[in-house]
Amino acid sequence: MILDRSENLRLYVPLHPLVRRVVDFLSAGDVTALPLGRHEIEGRRLFVIRDLAQGKGRSGALLEAHRDYIDIQIALDRPDVIGYSPLACCQRVREPYDAARDIEFFADSPESWITLSPGSFAVFFPTDAHAPLAIQGQIQKAVFKLAV
Repeated sequence: MILDRSENLRLYVPLHPLVRRVVDFLSAGDVTALPLGRHEIEGRRLFVIRDLAQGKGRSGALLEAHRDYIDIQIALDRPDVIGYSPLACCQRVREPYDAARDIEFFADSPESWITLSPGSFAVFFPTDAHAPLAIQGQIQKAVFKLAV
């Protein structure tokens, strides 16, 4: 898991070839101007989901993990709170892996909580379980999905 300021995203380009495309996409325009929904950048290899979501609070946010995609999450209008645990520490499967949606859920409690402020980003790898939307109220987010 990585948490950093948006202006530093370019420093992570060596981690994955598609990070450069995310940096370029963000530099080319205002992600908040995108309509809600999924927007393909490089087909299934790289896309962004622009979302207006209802927070669930810490007690309602479930740990989730992905096998096929890396998430780069950006809070657009207000901070999000996200739970985190290494996937290896998740022992209680709540919903088994769904390959079509590339997601599985866990009933474990997060080991720690981070605050994702506007102007920051968080990267979650397939080895990271994360529980987004642990805030109260609505939040606008962008989630870039990078194929592993």
